Amino acid sequence: MDGGATHNVETKHVDEKNNNEPPGAISLIFSMKEEVGALANALATFKTNGVNLLHIESRSSKSSTGSYEFLVSCDSSQGGLKAALDQLREQAVGLTILSRDQSTQDSVPWFPRKIKELDQFANHILSYGSELDSDHPGFTDEVYRARRKEFADIAFNYKHGQPIPRVVYTPDEVAAWGTVFRNLTTLYPTHACKEFNHIFPLLVDNCGFREDNVPQLEDISNFLKDCTGFRLRPVAGLLSSRDFLAGLAFRVFHSTQYIRHGSKPMYTPEPDICHELLGHVPLLADPQFAAFSQEIGLASLGAPDEHIVKLATCYWFSVEFGLCRQGDECRAYGAGLLSSFGELQYCLSDKPEVRPFDPVKTAEQAYPITEYQPVYFLADSFADAKEKMSSFAQTIPRPFSVHYNPYTQSVEVLDSNQRIINLVETVRGDMAVVCDALRKVSLR
Repeated sequence: MDGGATHNVETKHVDEKNNNEPPGAISLIFSMKEEVGALANALATFKTNGVNLLHIESRSSKSSTGSYEFLVSCDSSQGGLKAALDQLREQAVGLTILSRDQSTQDSVPWFPRKIKELDQFANHILSYGSELDSDHPGFTDEVYRARRKEFADIAFNYKHGQPIPRVVYTPDEVAAWGTVFRNLTTLYPTHACKEFNHIFPLLVDNCGFREDNVPQLEDISNFLKDCTGFRLRPVAGLLSSRDFLAGLAFRVFHSTQYIRHGSKPMYTPEPDICHELLGHVPLLADPQFAAFSQEIGLASLGAPDEHIVKLATCYWFSVEFGLCRQGDECRAYGAGLLSSFGELQYCLSDKPEVRPFDPVKTAEQAYPITEYQPVYFLADSFADAKEKMSSFAQTIPRPFSVHYNPYTQSVEVLDSNQRIINLVETVRGDMAVVCDALRKVSLR
């Protein structure tokens, strides 16, 4: 595939070897009535059954007035966890089990509740940055492989809240970037959607998007935060679909920092910084597209594996390879198209089949990953695509809904009347502001 390699949408249980927690770690969320010794009694249950605790958090419960909510991580590989859970169910209120091991009975797939918890899976990568397939252009280039490991190590050591380390790109790397930049920018005015073409000059002015300069992730991340609240996070390799989509729920986009091999600047078999910055970044600064991307991420939290596959497929045919209607024309908005000189021209020709974007049908469509797409899906607008994804998310079988709180940068699980009432109060306050603004505008 020329130019526009895309994020792997393969879904599998990730290797735990790079995590600080043992392979059998699971998380429990439960509430206790406000009484002396409530937590001590709960913790004694684990001690009695020989279950090793790894982490404990407590806070006032949002689902039950007068109660506390606890998050406990424990090692399920040792001790009598089943007996401990049976006893805990008799003491606790609303016990939820979160586990990356889907064989755990009655568990919901683990997902982050706070933005800093992205640190827990950021290094659960399917392939490390320096691990190249034999058909990769840089496979026999030891200097390139060593350079790829440098980038991977930067991402591997990164933690939430830190500035993204700046990279001094070599002349060969800048040359490869320049070739891709020069060719693609000739097509954008006639092939990219209007939202993309509106934002791209702002990236030139604010983030150093130039033919002779590879922009820095930190500068771009700060720009995105000012525009839509999105931010970039360096990643050492390919994440599983579940983990990558979970990042979007927090408006975090995991981005590579390395660049393709200079021998074939118009080709890459994997996402690189050309794909990320030229394909993905511009539209992450558009409010409606940012909301659409986050909607896919929120829908993935706690979803069963088979629905992660469906969401990843919707992501593939929208964020990666989507087309949108603009007047009487079709334009490209997918990053895999906007970072591929060849496919950006092909997708708007009469060769491929174009169908309306409908998540129910789109989620079932098979696709190739090493050649141009035979089928594309056309969205009427980003807002319309978001509404369709919201409706699709409601069909996902999970025992709760979720809401992102931008003030605390956390995901709130709506699984009780009290939590729903809290959200209604927030929405009511926002609506009061809207009504006041409308009244004042009408008086002008």
